[in-house]
Amino acid sequence: MKKQNSFQKLMAVPGMASVLTAFAGVILLIIIFTIMNPNFASRNNLMSLTRSICPYLLVGIGQGIVCITGNIDLSIGSVLGMSAMISATLICNGVNPIVALMVDVIACLAVGVVNGVLVGKFKLPPFIGTLGTMTICRGLAEIVNGNYNTGDIGSDPMATAIRDIFYYGKIGVIYYGVIVALLIWFVFNYMMSYTRTGRHIYAIGSNVDAARLSGVDVFQTTTIAYLSSAFCSCIAGLIVMAASGMGSMQAGLSYEMYGVAAAVIGGISTLGGSGLMVGVIAGASVWAILQNGLTLANVPVAMRNIIIGVIVVACVLLDIMRRNGMLGGKKK
Repeated sequence: MKKQNSFQKLMAVPGMASVLTAFAGVILLIIIFTIMNPNFASRNNLMSLTRSICPYLLVGIGQGIVCITGNIDLSIGSVLGMSAMISATLICNGVNPIVALMVDVIACLAVGVVNGVLVGKFKLPPFIGTLGTMTICRGLAEIVNGNYNTGDIGSDPMATAIRDIFYYGKIGVIYYGVIVALLIWFVFNYMMSYTRTGRHIYAIGSNVDAARLSGVDVFQTTTIAYLSSAFCSCIAGLIVMAASGMGSMQAGLSYEMYGVAAAVIGGISTLGGSGLMVGVIAGASVWAILQNGLTLANVPVAMRNIIIGVIVVACVLLDIMRRNGMLGGKKK
C-alpha cells in the first residue's frame, strides 16, 4: 500500500507523467537499436553517445525555460554558432583563452538581454523578435572571422585545457563535458524548482495577466528566461568548438529545432506554464539516441529528419490535445 501511495504521489506531480513517458521512450529506443545493431550498446558508442547529448541538453534547458514562460527562442542555434566563432577567432588571434571565453559569454548574454527587451518590454511577438536576433547572430558568426571558418585553435596548454574541459577530457568513463552540462542542468533545475524566479517563470507562462496583477515583474522574468537560454547556447557553442578544435560558421544550424525537440519530448509545454526540467534530460537523450541509432542503422539523413520531425510535431500535438481535454484529461 505504501508503494502504491508513493507512486500515486509521484504521478500527482504536474508533468511527471510526461517525464516518465519520455524516459520509457529512452529505454525502448536503446532496446530497439541494440537489437538492430549490437554495436549500439558497445562501451565506446555509449560513451560517445553520452558526450553527444550535451549540446542537445543545454539548448533544451534554455528553450525549455523560455517555453515555460509561454514564449520561444529561435536564436538559440545562431547564438551557439556565434559563441563557437567568437571564442575560436579570439583564441586563434592570440587572445588569452580565458579572456576569449569571458568576451564570448558577455556577447551571448547581450543577445539574451536584447531578446528579453524585445519580447518582455516592447511586447514583440517572440517568433518575430527572436527570428530577428537569430538572423543577426548568424550574420555575426559569419563576419567575425571575415566570412571564413577559423583555423585550429592550437595546442598550447590553455587551448588544450579548454578542449579537455568541454569535450575530450574525462574522469574514468565520464567526460568533463558531461559533467559541465549536468552541473548547468542542476543549477537551472534548482532555479526552476526552488526559487522565486522559477515560480515567476511558471506563473507568467500560466497566465501573464494574473502574474502581473500578483506583483510579478514580467519584463524582468522574461529577460531572465532569455538570459538563461543565451547562456546555455553559449556553453553549447563552446562544446561544439572544443569538439572540432575550430570555429565553423555553420555551427548551430537547426539547433533551434533540437532545443524545441529536447524540451517538448521531455514534457515541457510550448503553450507555457508547465513542464519539469528533469524531462529535458530524457528529451535530449531521445534526440541523441535517435541520431546515433539511425546513423548506425544506415538510415539516410533525409529519412532521419522526417522521423525526428514527426516525433516533435506529435509531442506538441499531444500536449495541445491534452490541454484541450481531448485525451480524457481536464482542460487547462
